[in-house]
Amino acid sequence: MENYTMEGRTYRYYGQEAPLYPFGYGLSYTTFRYRDLVLSPPVLPVCGNLSVSVVLENTGLRDSEEVVQLYLRWEQSSVPVPRWQLVAFRRVAVLAGQETKLSFQVLAEQRAIWAQDWRLEPGTFTLFAGGQQPGQKTRAPSEVLSARFSVTGTARPLRGC
Repeated sequence: MENYTMEGRTYRYYGQEAPLYPFGYGLSYTTFRYRDLVLSPPVLPVCGNLSVSVVLENTGLRDSEEVVQLYLRWEQSSVPVPRWQLVAFRRVAVLAGQETKLSFQVLAEQRAIWAQDWRLEPGTFTLFAGGQQPGQKTRAPSEVLSARFSVTGTARPLRGC
């Protein structure tokens, strides 16, 4: 084997073709609503970490659990990167009619790309939060919120932070 690229071999690199059963695929006995996605700070230095919060509300009639998923998308990068990358997830139990506010940290190393070594690059990124992957089609509806943030500074090796 001489071609070690992941292009066309894993869902992260399929391009426009969606996987048959993506991460988080499944059904629920209730419905959830996501709102108030907040990224802080909206502009961060190349070695900075991002704080994320989102409110999850159980709008159904049954107590249930939801797997809240955060995905990151690079808007431009110097090398090929996945369409989006899972950077955090958490299983949360929410009582019927109740809501909870969740907080996450997206570390600088989760934005690193491989270009002969792990590097951090400035640019624009989109963060997705929801009960499924962005653009996923399932029988159980689940919202996916998105927000953009920017990274400033000059590209540098991850170990330089």
